[in-house]
Amino acid sequence: MKPISNEIYLKWYKDMSFWRKFEEKCRSLYLKQKISGFLHLYSGQEAIPAGITYVMDLKKDNMITGYRCHILALAMGIDPKKVMAELFGKKTGTSCGLGGSMHIFSKKYRFYGGYGIVAGQIPLGAGIAFADKYFNREAVTVTFMGDGAIWQGALHETFNMSMLLKLPVVYICENNKYAMGTSFQKSSCIQNIFQLGLSYNMPSKSVDGSSPLKIAKEVDKAIKRAKNGKGPTFLEILTYRYRGHSMSDPESYRTRDEVIEQKKNDPILKIKNKILERKILNKNLLKALDLELIKKIDECVVFAENSDYPPQKTMYNVVYSQKKYPFLKEK
Repeated sequence: MKPISNEIYLKWYKDMSFWRKFEEKCRSLYLKQKISGFLHLYSGQEAIPAGITYVMDLKKDNMITGYRCHILALAMGIDPKKVMAELFGKKTGTSCGLGGSMHIFSKKYRFYGGYGIVAGQIPLGAGIAFADKYFNREAVTVTFMGDGAIWQGALHETFNMSMLLKLPVVYICENNKYAMGTSFQKSSCIQNIFQLGLSYNMPSKSVDGSSPLKIAKEVDKAIKRAKNGKGPTFLEILTYRYRGHSMSDPESYRTRDEVIEQKKNDPILKIKNKILERKILNKNLLKALDLELIKKIDECVVFAENSDYPPQKTMYNVVYSQKKYPFLKEK
């Protein structure tokens, strides 16, 4: 793996801070009813995409995830203005405004969702990896899931098939300790999720989700293994979400003190301390940087607000391949 330079630490701070502020702005906009539908925030988990994308080949490798997807899309290089526009339901969004929060998608940036069905993305990730292997594209697919998805049958069928075919895929479980409102400790007969991979003879490990460096090291090994034709790896990344499962979540299943305690391990704070320790920037310059990030997010909001809604015909153009729609009847 490439060494972590001061420039990388600064990039991690910029990216992770931007992602946190982006999500908090989305929360504010949702409360103002400018964003509707469902909204699942990523706040607290930013170290994961920072570390993973550092060791990915962003010109070849793919990513697919569940519906907590805004930040992973940004990490893959998608324009934040287009992501914000998609959240607003505007035609300038990543899916022409038809997907919304749970279905961010970009073929150009090899980000295949934003998938709304729990665990539904897991076999799809294997399918993308199979295609890469079949066509000798020398790419790997990073497939995300939450701790609530691991007991779906799709995971177990996919793990078995992935090992049999030695697919170039890295499975990432973002264990943020709660599946919607149920503590993982109350819903699982095992307390170490990575052990599931071991039952399929798949190299598996638990990783500290507050450190981009630790994440990068383990994912780098997994990617090299996949690209060398040795098959998949399963990594359980231990993290924590600071907001509810979605905006409709009252969070009655955990205490405020628990969240405050978890924030002492904030991944952004850790990177900030590393920057100050290495004297990359001082506190005043970091504050100025934060203001720049806020300005950039405000520009995303203006772009989304000034964009038009998609015309009705767009709905048919992106769903049906034929020009005449046999399932529609004129009134």
